[in-house]
Amino acid sequence: MLCQEIILIKVNVELTLFFILINFCCTPGHIDDIYPYFLRHAKQIFPMLDCMDDLRKISDLRVPANWYPEARAIQRKVIFHAGPTNSGKTYHAIQRYLTAKSGVYCGPLKLLAHEIFEKSNTAGVACDLVTGEERTFVDLDSRPAAHVACTIEMCNVTTKYEVAVIDEIQMIRDSSRGWAWTRALLGLCAEEIHVCGEPAAIDFVRELMYTTGEEMEVNTYKRLTPITVLDQAVESLDNLSPGDCIVCFSKNDIYSISRQIEARGKECAVIYGSLPPGTKLSQAKKFNDPDDPCKILVATDAIGMGLNLSIKRIIFNSLVKPNTNEKGEKQMETISTSQALQIAGRAGRFSSIFKDGEVTTMHRDDLPILKEILRHSVDPIEEIFVSLSQVDGMYFVCNIDDFKFLADMIQHIPLNLRSRYVFCTAPINRKQLFVCTSFLKFARQFSRDEPLTFDWICRHIHWPLPPPKNIKDLVHLEAVHDVLDLYLWLSYRFMDMFPDTVMVRAIQQKLDQIIQEGVRNITRLIRATDPPITDLLQKQSKRRNKTVGSKSPKGKKGDRKEKESSLAYRLIKDGLLTPHLLQELQKEWFKDQVQDSTNQSTLDPEGNKEKEGKLCLQL
Repeated sequence: MLCQEIILIKVNVELTLFFILINFCCTPGHIDDIYPYFLRHAKQIFPMLDCMDDLRKISDLRVPANWYPEARAIQRKVIFHAGPTNSGKTYHAIQRYLTAKSGVYCGPLKLLAHEIFEKSNTAGVACDLVTGEERTFVDLDSRPAAHVACTIEMCNVTTKYEVAVIDEIQMIRDSSRGWAWTRALLGLCAEEIHVCGEPAAIDFVRELMYTTGEEMEVNTYKRLTPITVLDQAVESLDNLSPGDCIVCFSKNDIYSISRQIEARGKECAVIYGSLPPGTKLSQAKKFNDPDDPCKILVATDAIGMGLNLSIKRIIFNSLVKPNTNEKGEKQMETISTSQALQIAGRAGRFSSIFKDGEVTTMHRDDLPILKEILRHSVDPIEEIFVSLSQVDGMYFVCNIDDFKFLADMIQHIPLNLRSRYVFCTAPINRKQLFVCTSFLKFARQFSRDEPLTFDWICRHIHWPLPPPKNIKDLVHLEAVHDVLDLYLWLSYRFMDMFPDTVMVRAIQQKLDQIIQEGVRNITRLIRATDPPITDLLQKQSKRRNKTVGSKSPKGKKGDRKEKESSLAYRLIKDGLLTPHLLQELQKEWFKDQVQDSTNQSTLDPEGNKEKEGKLCLQL
């Protein structure tokens, strides 16, 4: 009786199985007799049970070297060029690349791939360019050249080369992109593999080569120019000198410091990660030009690689930056020795006017911390990343949070498996709302089998776009540039659905010029006052001047509602503006008000002069 009641509550059991169980409970038998019926039902509910052996095979990633039979079929020679920044390690590898009959350069950035592309063709070695968003063939008939410069994710592991160069090998430890260095190192079909990077990666790469049966030669280089850690911090922006580069780890600091520098009558260049490559190069050229009055650079750690800069002194504005740990969690932590050396090494380049480099901090308390960081040796690399599961030994799974984020975003859109996978691997900045919404619209349009034409994309981004009037506009233009990058990236995967590559690239170049102009006038954009922030500063000024114990006419409740509705309050709440930065803006605003009052009283007694002391920070 009890057995029958238990069976009746099983909702998903087939009717035939139900009767079999009734009969089983009423007649003598063994519990194992029910197993075949249970298994048949389970396979109907979970079809993957029929292919468990296949799933087990494809998820076994314990010998990734065997994934590349073409590379294992040849005996490759691996040469490791080890040394710090500005030691000439990459130069020697590139010289061998240029003398080879065929070669591939694999770099971490589009800027580096562009640099090698131009250097090769200037040297008379025909070289193509391949990035996620761009294909440039030197041959007019688009026949592939024997040499190619590419971003590392785009390297071809089936084409045979005489020489391959893998730059910045230490990035094999990166939680999101390390898989690309693993793939290149194990899979490139080249007689010679030239690996460039930090000495900390030597032992690991050598051990990895043991798994492929290949020996490794190591060439060690020393820094070409000296670099000195100063005993004094800068402490004030009044102490800046020509050739100084202030390194920040947030846009907030970039905007604030550049504003304060130009308020002191000095020009500065600005470089940060989300700027288009063309804008970065334009700002670098401005800073490097000895005839340009711009002698100071404010930048993020984006200057760590990919740009040739004439820097005399690196100044760390902070030693803490946001990072992503192995679990994909965001956290603030002190920069590592490897990161500090990469950035500090930009000071005193062999080919620049400043041969000797200097490193210090902006704040006095940070200087002993920086010295301690630089005193340590770089931790050796012990693990690398692959892109699936069930690994052992030296490998473990890379971070796929971005992949899962995009997969969740388009899960409701009807796409076939291949198309869905390609969309989920798209390189987008998920922090940018406009980029994410554009990605979603791209997928919807694609699912309807409607090509994303030039007219469609122009309507979507509201092209043509006006020059930015404030920082908010500039940030939006950067997001639009990323959307056009996404279009070009998808156009090389779905050529029939993203057909207007040439025209989209043309407006992207125009947009790059608009952004360049905006960055050149970044101080004016910051000063383009947004009324809510100005009103807030005025009200805080009045409250500051009141005597202790005085009450606001509106009362506490009205003040709280007014504060919560202000733009400044929302920016602070969303983490885009810090209270400390707001205080700095207050000081600037009050200073401008005093200056404006002076100008009006001396130059325009009637008070009709239009105010220029405006300030805005839209992040």
